[in-house]
Amino acid sequence: MQFDVVTIFPGMFGTVFRQGVIGRAIERGVIGLAAHDLRDYTHDRHRQVDDMPFGGGPGMVMKPEPVIEAVESLRSSNPGPVVLMEPWGEPLGQDLAADLAAQPGLIIVCGRYEGIDDRVRSVLGAREISIGDYVLSGGEIPAMVLIDAVARLVPGVVGDPGSLTQDSFAGERTGWPQFTRPAEYRGMNVPDVLLSGDHARIEQWRRQQASHRRERVDTKRDAQIKELKKT
Repeated sequence: MQFDVVTIFPGMFGTVFRQGVIGRAIERGVIGLAAHDLRDYTHDRHRQVDDMPFGGGPGMVMKPEPVIEAVESLRSSNPGPVVLMEPWGEPLGQDLAADLAAQPGLIIVCGRYEGIDDRVRSVLGAREISIGDYVLSGGEIPAMVLIDAVARLVPGVVGDPGSLTQDSFAGERTGWPQFTRPAEYRGMNVPDVLLSGDHARIEQWRRQQASHRRERVDTKRDAQIKELKKT
């Protein structure tokens, strides 16, 4: 699977994905990752990618021409969907990550300033995705989150595919509490069931704990939604 990122800060991506699971997958050629400098697709001597917003207001808006030309250039080698990282976009969840992992590639556009000229979305038929209801300095970090979430679901990226089925939010459950040595630390003991060797009891305990965690997560989210509605 090929990930192509369009950004004004291409150097940010090499450092993050040089190590770990994704870095090893890139070395083995299971996935490809390339960050493309948006300024390479400008046509003026100042390499300008932004301009003042029509209608007035603070900040600058990213120009449509370089973004559209960059993506059109990449489409010849990457037939995957185009994604704009936007705070109002479709929320990134495990199901969405799995859907995107089945694609041949992704072209991800990282916005900056006050946003991207809205004609980009229309011309490119882009999908808008958000990693949460908060604002960051730009789309680069959200793009990294998206790449990590999607890439690890690509066959061959994670060493033991079975571990993916035990991930939090894989299916309807979250993860369960995990423990390792020592069995006792500062007066806190590992639950006896995990030391019993009874795999059926252990599995039952894990399912119960995962269910309790899911309930806590859902309760917390419901409370947050109620608070948002009040405002």
